[in-house]
Amino acid sequence: MQFDDDADLDTSEVRDVRGSRVPGGRAAVGGGLAGVVALILGLVFGVGPEQLGLSSDDPGPAATASTQAEVGRACRRGADANAREDCRIVAVVNSVQDFWRAEFPRRQGRYTDARTVLFTGRVDTACGAATSAVGPFYCPADRQVYLDLGFFDDLRDTFGAGDGPFSQAYVVAHEYGHHVQNLMGTLRRAQDGRQGAASNSVRVELQADCYAGVWAHHATTTPDGSSGRPLLVSLTEADIADGLDAAASVGDDRIQERFQGRVTPETWTHGSASQRQEWFDVGYRSGDMALCDTFR
Repeated sequence: MQFDDDADLDTSEVRDVRGSRVPGGRAAVGGGLAGVVALILGLVFGVGPEQLGLSSDDPGPAATASTQAEVGRACRRGADANAREDCRIVAVVNSVQDFWRAEFPRRQGRYTDARTVLFTGRVDTACGAATSAVGPFYCPADRQVYLDLGFFDDLRDTFGAGDGPFSQAYVVAHEYGHHVQNLMGTLRRAQDGRQGAASNSVRVELQADCYAGVWAHHATTTPDGSSGRPLLVSLTEADIADGLDAAASVGDDRIQERFQGRVTPETWTHGSASQRQEWFDVGYRSGDMALCDTFR
């Protein structure tokens, strides 16, 4: 996975509040991998958000100077994305949104940007306050993706995924898949509260995996009507294998087997390891979001 060293990065698409103090409050478990750590662990251990440390009056870590200016200075070019993790996230967000901005008009739609918020410890959102324990998530109320970079350590050390950079790109693209669903009106189908292998919750998550694959298919090509090189200039089959490995590591069956020693499909909210890999692959091999109809 290689970005164009000379490409400009747009840091306005990422808000960096790492180290900032935010007030406590009710936890928000939005779409995406938030459920992997919060909902799934809650189901496995039979505890709610409060017991998982997602809601507290603890003010969190001490405030520090905002790092937004630092990221603005450090993440200027694709070369920075090839060298730094936070700059890599900026580049992936730029690439994902470049694709969806071009794709929506092709389908008579209009894409609205979604910003990614980098945080540590705890963050306040329009969906409520959340801690790092919920993992990355998308909040439809403010149309922002929230990400603690420490999750990628958990993805590797706790869930057994590889540490290739495309594992991180897959996670970000999945969350933007939820933003696409929100714009298209399909995200609300997961709000019926049902669980299970055939639930709408699972179908929404698998569709977001498929949309992540669609982006990956087009990531190294220049959108129609654009000039110049794409931001992402190299994406190998080894990179895709890293993404598939990450998708499998957060399958409901893998997590349940790891944490409770048995698989209970009736409590699934995200889909099995093989399903998550399959739907990412459908999107990646076809590049056609119309084939991502997991509700059919």
